Amino acid sequence: MKITAYEVRPDEEPVIRGLCDKYGIDVVITRANLDETTVNLAEGSYGITTLGQSTYSNEVLDELNKMGVKVLASRCVGYNHMNVEYARKLGFKLCNGSYAPNGVAEYSVMAILMCMRHQKKALYNTNDNDFTLKGKMGRELRSLTVGVLGAGKIGKTVVKILSGFGCKILAYDVIQDDEVKEYATYVDVDTIYKECDVITIHMPLLPATTGMINKEAIDKMKDGVILINNARGELLDIDAVIEGVENGKIGALYCDAFPGETGIIHVPHNEDIIRTEGMPYFKLKYLRSFVNVYHTPHMAFFTEEAAASMAACGVDSIYEIMTEGKSSHEIPC
Repeated sequence: MKITAYEVRPDEEPVIRGLCDKYGIDVVITRANLDETTVNLAEGSYGITTLGQSTYSNEVLDELNKMGVKVLASRCVGYNHMNVEYARKLGFKLCNGSYAPNGVAEYSVMAILMCMRHQKKALYNTNDNDFTLKGKMGRELRSLTVGVLGAGKIGKTVVKILSGFGCKILAYDVIQDDEVKEYATYVDVDTIYKECDVITIHMPLLPATTGMINKEAIDKMKDGVILINNARGELLDIDAVIEGVENGKIGALYCDAFPGETGIIHVPHNEDIIRTEGMPYFKLKYLRSFVNVYHTPHMAFFTEEAAASMAACGVDSIYEIMTEGKSSHEIPC
């Protein structure tokens, strides 16, 4: 049997090769994304595995189907990039990755603390030999109310970490968890908007959640709210967020995910001109000019532990379906 692994980072390759050797699978490994120009690499493969920048267009899926590929395995947790409806129509088995929530949760709490303590300004000023305290007075978490939008695996871990800081924690999720209730109070979304000094977002990207942080939502928030988005960029209505930063409604913004980042993140652009539909990158550059806006390249997940787990999922899911007809990593219908 053979699989093709796309978008393979150097840290993933030993894990993928090691598992393929263990299972007796031939593997084609490439750094390239899956798209119309690279789909031919999957010829003869039972399954393919990618990260989140590959193209699952109808045309690419049609080609994979003609080649006899059976399994599409994303090594990412999110799978909104996989053209799920059309892929299922063609009969593909779809799988996604998994990893412990600790890395993203810890990163999110770090982001909160950095925003609260004006770390961007502090670091920039110190690098310029400005050792004054002007504009650097922070807050303490024990004095604040923190809202967690989305209390699944990652959100729940955020709640548990925050509980050690002594802050009041409000949580929203469509499914309520008894363990979360030990540390937080479940409320509706509007209550989180209205009562929280800090809001950290851990919602999935769905039609109902796309652009949920819009002008109407931001208008309901406290003046000077700290907003953290380490989930999916498209949860933000970026024009409304820009307006909120400009008028001071948003006191600090931390984005590890940004609308339109597909095709931009995880590759260097220091020698080219970035052109994307709607020019989201230029809006991002504008936002980054504010001293209270933080941006990182979708790296909250990126720990040794999580990266190894994701790489393993890409191979294990295909192998399980190949040998057992099902996988614990299959995306639910």
